[in-house]
Amino acid sequence: MTTTAPTLNARVIALAHNAARTLAEGALTRHGITFHQSVTLRTVAVAGGTLARQALVAEVTDALKTPTSLVEDVIGELTTTGLLHPLDESLTLTDTGRDLYEATAAATAGIAARLYAGIPAEDLAVAGRVLTLITDRANAELAAP
Repeated sequence: MTTTAPTLNARVIALAHNAARTLAEGALTRHGITFHQSVTLRTVAVAGGTLARQALVAEVTDALKTPTSLVEDVIGELTTTGLLHPLDESLTLTDTGRDLYEATAAATAGIAARLYAGIPAEDLAVAGRVLTLITDRANAELAAP
């Protein structure tokens, strides 16, 4: 019995995203962190461990398509819990924040490895190009007046 794969569309993308995100959020919850907190910590970690507050807010707001006020609240949570430390106009990962980021990154990398296992590299490359193009087009429409 063969099944026909559906054509790529918004529903297919959303179903894949929601299923994968639910798995990731389960791993994050076990570490006591939310998805938004994880994205915020990752943004600082990828920037080398310190990032200007304004740049952090802009990057996370853009990545998650969420209100600035929500990102500010998440930053407040991360500083209150000692995962980020304010330094002048910047925020720095604390040792605890870096350890948590590394633990959650490893957990979510394991999930991704399981989900992508056995998919040919060429297929992943095509999917990456297509999804990047869709993202770029959607972002252009969002930025249009």
